[in-house]
Amino acid sequence: MSLQQKLAMRQGQSLVMTPQLSQSIKLLTLSNIELAAFVEDEIERNPFLERDVRIDGQDTDNRSTEPSETTEFSDTVPDLTSNNDLETSAKSLSENIGTSIENVYPDEPDYSDRTKENAKNKEAYDNSVSTGGLQVTGAGTSHDQQIADYTATKETLRDHLMGQLAIAGTSPEMGFIVTDMIDNLDDAGYLRIEIMAIAERLNCPEEQAQAALDLLQSFDPVGIGARNLAECLRLQLKNKDHLDPAMAQVIDNLDLLGKRDFATLKKITNLDMEDLHDVLMEIQTLDPKPGTAFDADPIQHVVPDVLVREAPDGAWIIELNTDTLPRVLVNNNYITEVGNKLNDENSKDFVAQCLQSANWLTKSLDQRAQTILKVAREIVKQQDAFMVHGVRKLRPITLRMVADEIEMHESSVSRVTTNKYMMTPRGLFELKYFFTTTINSSENDEGHSSESVRDQIRDMINSEKSDAVLSDDAIVAALKASGVEIARRTIAKYRDAMNIPSSVQRRREKRAKEAAGR
Repeated sequence: MSLQQKLAMRQGQSLVMTPQLSQSIKLLTLSNIELAAFVEDEIERNPFLERDVRIDGQDTDNRSTEPSETTEFSDTVPDLTSNNDLETSAKSLSENIGTSIENVYPDEPDYSDRTKENAKNKEAYDNSVSTGGLQVTGAGTSHDQQIADYTATKETLRDHLMGQLAIAGTSPEMGFIVTDMIDNLDDAGYLRIEIMAIAERLNCPEEQAQAALDLLQSFDPVGIGARNLAECLRLQLKNKDHLDPAMAQVIDNLDLLGKRDFATLKKITNLDMEDLHDVLMEIQTLDPKPGTAFDADPIQHVVPDVLVREAPDGAWIIELNTDTLPRVLVNNNYITEVGNKLNDENSKDFVAQCLQSANWLTKSLDQRAQTILKVAREIVKQQDAFMVHGVRKLRPITLRMVADEIEMHESSVSRVTTNKYMMTPRGLFELKYFFTTTINSSENDEGHSSESVRDQIRDMINSEKSDAVLSDDAIVAALKASGVEIARRTIAKYRDAMNIPSSVQRRREKRAKEAAGR
């Protein structure tokens, strides 16, 4: 048997992910903040793109937010890279680009004009100086901006502690050990490394390492450098001079406090319920994570992508929030001007790629907006009862149900509903909120939404009294009476997800509050 080489041709199908298609898919997933950043980056890279700063209702000359007729993607982009001579006459460019050669940017002002403008700016600057000090009337300089950025930077936990160490007046050796401890603090401000391990690693006596820890724990915020929660609370109580024996015993038995086992705590501390309640209230005022006051991420304000409001006839008006949609123009004037000056193949290649990318981006943004609107309309159609009556009427729908109705792939619906928000008469919700699992119903085939069932569980627990605390089995029976078929373990799972303690813990807590209120 001999091996032979031969040429063979066969036909097959394959999916090719082009860069443009990948970009369109990526745009569907981006939130409005991420999309704005992406568009800004594209504007910086593509000379044919610019921001749309026009006033609504006033169009701009030869600038388009839609792909031009001559640029229907790769099939109709002008062949600027062909071997033929580039058509750069005013007539051919007008036909291919859709503009005239006269519509070009005006020439830059000459040097004399800039000199006059600078003199005018200097005069305005001089006039801004008053007897009370310098008053800046215009935009600040880059140096001013750097100062503003520096002063606006939030102080980190390390900076805060190092500042206190600098004025502590300690020896260089002690300062080195404390600095090492500061660098090993976690985000909550705890030191999770044993003193012995620090001493061995830094080759210093254990007593010196302990002294360094004592110094660190004397810094602000109080409780910093603690090894565990009990030590953190103990440091804060000691600083307030409230660490009496009864308080110390409660701190030493935080596990019982977490279980709401107030009866055992009463026996250990020899306190009555009223005094124990005061101790617990004091502990609740303490900060279990003193380090989180620093290095906190800024609050991200959620801006809705879709707005839903009721029309006078009872229907729903669904529209995109135009404030979150970046407006991008393809500057056909500049394309014409640049195309008239191309002489080499590299320039032709660059212009062709930029032109294709610019038109594809504008079309992708439009497709993204239309897809979000289409999905939002179907969600509102499916959840009409929720819009009127609230969470109890939330229907159990899936991504596939919406995808089938709007004739779109399920993965596309999933991307559209990621990081997108809808403002409704019931409040602001992420689009994914409306897709929930189904809880079987004994009354109809549709079932109940899991979110609706959670709301019922929450209401039942909030309205219970200390002498009638509902167990998980009692909640199951109550829900079955209303037509919800649910298992006890599902109740426990939902209750844990809502941070609701067990019936035993709730009963202890309610009785303790009632006893303290007497």
